[in-house]
Amino acid sequence: MDRRKEEEEKGQHFADGVEGYRYYFPTLFTITLEPSEGNAIIKHFTTTGKPLDGVEGFKDYTEKLIKNKTYAYRATPGTTNYEYKGYRKSTQGEPSGGPNATGDPPEFTYKGEFSSYYLYFYYEEKDTDEQPDVKCTKPTPEQSMVGKDFSPNASAVIKADNRGNERFDVADGIPTSESLYGNVTTKEYLYNHKYNKMVGTCTFTVPVTRNFNLHWKELVFGVGWRNKSEDVTLTYDAKVTKPYAYWAVDEFHIYEIVKATLLNYAFDGGGITIVPTGYEPPDFVLASYTTHIKSPPVKTIVLNDKDIDGGTKRPDIENDTRERGEMEAEGSKRAPKLFVRNDLLEFEGQTIINDAWAEEKTEMPGKIPEAKIINDNVLYSPNHTIPTSKTNKANQPSSGTIYYELMAGSTDGDTNKNFPINGINSVTVHTPVVIYPSVSDDKAHNQKTKPAKGRSAIILDRPFTVDMPNSGQHTNYLGYGNRNYLKYIGGKQVRFPFDVYNSSKTKFYPKHTWIEVDKEKESFTFYLPVWVDEGYYDVEFRTIAHNAPSGATNETNANLDLKNHIAYDTVPVDAIGRVYDFRVTDIADLNWESVFRIGKGSSASKGTSYWVGLKGIDGAANGSTYPYVLPILRGSHPLPNYKNVSVKSGYHFKFDLKTKGNMFGDTDAIRITPTFYFQDNDPKTSAKRIPVDLYYHSDTQKFVKVGSAADVERREIVLNERLRNVPYTNIVNTAGTIYDLSTGWNITRNQYVSNFIKRSSEPTYVGGYDVHILPSPLRTFINTFDRPSNANATPARVNASIQQWYGEYSLPAAVYVVPKGTDLAEYGRKNRLDEKSPIFLRNGYITVNFNIETIRNADLSNPYLQYIHGPLNNQWWDMEGYDSADDSRDHIITDPYGVQFNIEDGDVIFYDANLSSYDDFAPKGTH
Repeated sequence: MDRRKEEEEKGQHFADGVEGYRYYFPTLFTITLEPSEGNAIIKHFTTTGKPLDGVEGFKDYTEKLIKNKTYAYRATPGTTNYEYKGYRKSTQGEPSGGPNATGDPPEFTYKGEFSSYYLYFYYEEKDTDEQPDVKCTKPTPEQSMVGKDFSPNASAVIKADNRGNERFDVADGIPTSESLYGNVTTKEYLYNHKYNKMVGTCTFTVPVTRNFNLHWKELVFGVGWRNKSEDVTLTYDAKVTKPYAYWAVDEFHIYEIVKATLLNYAFDGGGITIVPTGYEPPDFVLASYTTHIKSPPVKTIVLNDKDIDGGTKRPDIENDTRERGEMEAEGSKRAPKLFVRNDLLEFEGQTIINDAWAEEKTEMPGKIPEAKIINDNVLYSPNHTIPTSKTNKANQPSSGTIYYELMAGSTDGDTNKNFPINGINSVTVHTPVVIYPSVSDDKAHNQKTKPAKGRSAIILDRPFTVDMPNSGQHTNYLGYGNRNYLKYIGGKQVRFPFDVYNSSKTKFYPKHTWIEVDKEKESFTFYLPVWVDEGYYDVEFRTIAHNAPSGATNETNANLDLKNHIAYDTVPVDAIGRVYDFRVTDIADLNWESVFRIGKGSSASKGTSYWVGLKGIDGAANGSTYPYVLPILRGSHPLPNYKNVSVKSGYHFKFDLKTKGNMFGDTDAIRITPTFYFQDNDPKTSAKRIPVDLYYHSDTQKFVKVGSAADVERREIVLNERLRNVPYTNIVNTAGTIYDLSTGWNITRNQYVSNFIKRSSEPTYVGGYDVHILPSPLRTFINTFDRPSNANATPARVNASIQQWYGEYSLPAAVYVVPKGTDLAEYGRKNRLDEKSPIFLRNGYITVNFNIETIRNADLSNPYLQYIHGPLNNQWWDMEGYDSADDSRDHIITDPYGVQFNIEDGDVIFYDANLSSYDDFAPKGTH
């Protein structure tokens, strides 16, 4: 194409002489494609690599392979000029390097695992030169070259995954469910060989010719001596003996890596087999020839002409044995040497034995290169999980074997090889578990006078929580230490030495039952039945490893000793009862009759009670409302026109309270210790609480101080009294329960119940004004009889587990109040002392404050529970009396007339210091 013209048509201008052309040249691309999937490519070559396709009947061909069909390919037999030597096959690409196996290739079934199957057959070209009639002696070995390497230098390790970043040191321990890897190193190959230097001689004939110039003199009659001459050419077959020496392969065995096995207790099945990955066995070519000797081409040896002078007669050269011997000797000397060759051995690209033809003798073989150690990835097998069926065992020995297999192409006659792998590390199987449990310490509800040190308080009829963390300190081995061990837990259990419920009370567990809990959770709530005996217990915990055998042993906190498969611990607890629900149920003052009774003069109760506060035993609302809370004072009467009514001294008030626990013994009791305060009724003054002493007149003495030695007033209470309204069924049930809880009675149950009912209507001594002891005759059992059938408590024991105690209290009808510590006798010695003496406090109220304690087994010196003054819990305020209206604890209250009073826990009632039951038409009370 004329490029100048093309550009000028576009408006370009060029100087003269500028030419431009575009030329197009064809380009031939030759693309060679790999055979389509499933092809067998069969080709024929000489041992020197010359293709034989189409030569003397050799024919290369391609055959399609069909999946799951079996194929067997056979070599084309040798021809006149070619001798079959062996084959080489490959599925990775075209093979090179000559034959590496003899005979026919093995048959195979095609599974589609490769796309091309290359099979190359190799042939050796026969020598076509004229050969003399050669007779050779049988080759005999003159020298042998022997070599072998059967020392694989194998080593192995068994370690925790991942290699190079092992999570555990197996020498110390590795848990079940974790995984191991095996890694073996060894030599790439092993070998042994024997090469023989074969020697001998070959005898053959070589034509030897020489031209003789004969000279002699002959007497001719009449002439004389005349010179004569003649040329004679003689030819003899000289017998030639030539030596030969070549190297033949007697044995040549190359062994490739097949597999390695590692044995250790920790492996599933006791061991693993590792097959090579990325392993290339050595490449070699071995050709053992049948023809090692070749005669040179026969050529007549022409000796130099020789003159022979016969003197006076013609030399008889034809029969001259000396000359003939000389010719034959010279012919043998000049005869060419034999051609010899070694067997062929090429190894990893190196020629170890050269098969090139040489005269008379060949070069010595070289040495097989020393095998290198394989890299770490060839025999590497990770992710062998240790089964949970393997129990803990220390220092389990390891063993191993490396297997080599005789490679195709080696000489026959040897077996495969395997060698032990020594020095493999041992493995310790140690599945760790820990347990560092705790039990919630219910301090908020612990009313004990002396809380137990080092024990968690669990409260009857309340939930409690156990913590069973999956984390904690184990031995400081690699991978252990302080961590979470959930992965290795087979089970987690707790056992209580007492009955328990689950948190929702939908499932019951008898004492001494191992309770299986959700191992993935760490905190569990249970409920303590009210019938459980109070006292000290140890709660047991255990975490069981998932490989624990039957009968596994335990160890405290963590199974540091691997012979143990259970982590075990105990937590000391203290099961504690309650004292609660104090209430006033009746006031004898007639002004209060309408509050408690359904009608005037009626004994039927309206069910009205004045409670400690608006909340119950555990701080939940109890259904009461103002003004039905303690203390009872002016303004506590619910009727509007009674807002100025208070309680006059001399009138008693009835009360009851409840306990839970072991307060069902004959010598168990409630101790109530009153203290007294005076607060004036002047709205102009601020609240002031004055501790006071009280005095009264006895039948024999004036001004008896309450609590003094002279105070011998006996107070008695009747349980089944008309206005106490104790449920009759409770009295009957209590009698039956007491009978059922004991043995050895000499009366029947009905007799005892009858006697108990009779006794309940009789008075019981409780003490004086200074202290009240409510003993067992003033107690009923009020719990149900119901319990699970497998509970460790009888119905009677269940019924006895909640108790109700009944009491009443009053001040003397005529009571005289002085500040606490006042020496009234000293005052009387200096002043006139009578009922109207100014020393006595008036125009105010006497506050009666109760300190309530439980007494176990008549031990008055060690009260068991405190209603108010416990070191951890104040049941009166913390649970039942707390007023959250202003988010602060209220100590000051104001009555309807604006008078402020200072209130303290335990305040029950305000008696009017100016009024007495004597002032009423029908006064009641002792005085």
